[in-house]
Amino acid sequence: FFCSVRPSEPFLTRYLLGLHKNLSETQVFNEIYPVWTYSYLVLLFPVFLATDYLRYKPVILLQGLSLIITWFMLLYAQGLRAFQFLEFFYGMGTATDIAYYSYIYSVVDVDLYQKVTSYCRSATLVGYTVGSVSGQLLVSVAGWSLFSLNVISLTSISVAFGTAWFLPMPQKSLFFHHVSSQQLSWEMKVMDCKNGSAVQDHLNVQRAPGWEDETKVPLNGEVHSAEKQKKVDIVKVLKELWQDFLQCYSSRTMLCWSVWWALSTCGYFQVINYVQGLWEMVLPSHSTEIYNGAVEAASTLLGAVAVFVVGHIKTSWAMWGEVALALFSFLIAAAVYIMDTVCNIWVCYASYVVFRIIYMLLITIATFQIATNLSVEWYALVFGVNTFIALALQTLLTLVVVDASGLGLDIFTQFMIYASYFAAISLVFLGSGIYSIMRAYRRQEQMQSRS
Repeated sequence: FFCSVRPSEPFLTRYLLGLHKNLSETQVFNEIYPVWTYSYLVLLFPVFLATDYLRYKPVILLQGLSLIITWFMLLYAQGLRAFQFLEFFYGMGTATDIAYYSYIYSVVDVDLYQKVTSYCRSATLVGYTVGSVSGQLLVSVAGWSLFSLNVISLTSISVAFGTAWFLPMPQKSLFFHHVSSQQLSWEMKVMDCKNGSAVQDHLNVQRAPGWEDETKVPLNGEVHSAEKQKKVDIVKVLKELWQDFLQCYSSRTMLCWSVWWALSTCGYFQVINYVQGLWEMVLPSHSTEIYNGAVEAASTLLGAVAVFVVGHIKTSWAMWGEVALALFSFLIAAAVYIMDTVCNIWVCYASYVVFRIIYMLLITIATFQIATNLSVEWYALVFGVNTFIALALQTLLTLVVVDASGLGLDIFTQFMIYASYFAAISLVFLGSGIYSIMRAYRRQEQMQSRS
């Protein structure tokens, strides 16, 4: 909860462009923000392995320390280079988020997984919402400075860091540290890094959808074995992961949903990373009141409600899923296009809320379509690979479009490219969906003629 209470985050762009740091738009958008993307990509896989090898707690402490350094530098650092280093530490804090969500499953019994999942998700959701709403109220009503909001964020993160020291050290992990167990079978959970929703591999447990983006990671596994604790060789682990990778992506259904996951998550990250810059250009914050915190809180809560509703919709995703992805991807493209071309801040806010809600719906559907086509031991690999590909594409997009060493385009041109990007995704899946439907009908006709 305390790690998520960061009231200054919705106002970061305004803070950097204001009198506190006095950075230019080109420096912030084209030279500072891209560093986060590069850092996240480089650190993701090493942190994933280190989290399991070090058994979670040390990486949780590393996350707290990275965020403390980030917000301390936000308060006192000056100059372009300092803020580029700041983005590196923030990338480390983002990559190490996996440790928090996976830790709890290594220290509780299997029958408590569902309960602690709800605790983790609730803590993150409530913390993020409290941070966004309190930041908006302190700025709009109390008239606090953005510097003060960063002090509150640093204090909250420090409390989280101090709390982490009292966590017990786990004795087991998924890959490198196995322990003997009397469980009936190997059981594995999958956790949404952003919200903590879990997928449970039991026929008698209904799969409850998560409510936000994009990244799924393994939580815990226990093997029914009489052997004592042993460490797994890293080369052996990597070889097994490679063989599983080849087998997983040999399925056309798996490949289709995974491609959409990677492509759309890339575009989603780009939009949410630079939308504050767009708002700043549409309506400069130094001349009027802004409501970034309220918009972030509203989009999160409405997205959670929408995902809950879609979890109860019954349809044949196997046949109509690709067409649905095409249609909703087009709506996302339209929302981004409206954000970019209609120079009205309220229209921008509304389009952003619609954008996030649609993405949350689609990523939830994609998550469970992938899960239904996988054995439980492959969840971690597929979700991790999809996220890594998304970050690799985002890095390429950032390097070409955003980075000053590439094209270094202005924020309006960037968002026009993002809208075109989602439109292209829509066209690709429309063609693929029509082909799948025609093939399914031909198969039915053939079966009827034979019978």
